[in-house]
Amino acid sequence: MIDSHTHLDSTPGTDAEIVAAARAAGVTRILTIGTDAESTARAQAAAEAHPEVWFAAGHHPNDSTGFADADADALRAPAAHLRCAAIGETGLDDYRDYAPRADQERAFAAHIALARELAKPLVIHTRAADDDTIATLARDAAGLEVILHCFSMPDRLEECLDHGWWISFAGNCTYPKARELAFAAERVPLERLLVETDAPYLTPQAVRKERNQPAYVVHTARFIAERQGLAYDELEAAVHANSARVLGW
Repeated sequence: MIDSHTHLDSTPGTDAEIVAAARAAGVTRILTIGTDAESTARAQAAAEAHPEVWFAAGHHPNDSTGFADADADALRAPAAHLRCAAIGETGLDDYRDYAPRADQERAFAAHIALARELAKPLVIHTRAADDDTIATLARDAAGLEVILHCFSMPDRLEECLDHGWWISFAGNCTYPKARELAFAAERVPLERLLVETDAPYLTPQAVRKERNQPAYVVHTARFIAERQGLAYDELEAAVHANSARVLGW
């Protein structure tokens, strides 16, 4: 299995302990995500230290206050690293008032430009900003591989698929009240599907009392396999192939 989105530097335990637990659970590839310059540097270090780990270079929308050309320039070196599989996470967040919308938009545009420059996929965070996120991607990210991390737009699933974007589900799709997300997980074509933890957040229902970690992605994968009427091994093979195709690992 793979974990297409996690935050090793925020997850309890050392990177070595987290990766070992993931390995024991059958997780062979982990993408750890940069949310600012410092966390991107830590993500790069984790990828250099552990063969299972790759990283994404980015500034989270909530960490984009004051984002300027210098911040975009600082991303270029880690983004070009051989172990950097993606750019982001980036996007728009109107749920939290952590960064001005203008700064979020400036950062979003810079990430899209960098992804195009380096021919790397774009990892998208969107919350309470569905219309603007979709419009920006449709207008400015045509031709790029786009991963909709922690997919949260079940009512826009068909539209997202029509654009050719990747749909990545986190543990919240397993929650009893998340019926629309579960239905989306049931309907997404196997060839467009990814799974993630977003650890240490969104622990799957089966282990919800615990802090999330990459090892727990298998619980989300099992849930989706059951919803799609597939054997776990079949979903595992498909997700592994999908991730290799989009992330190049």
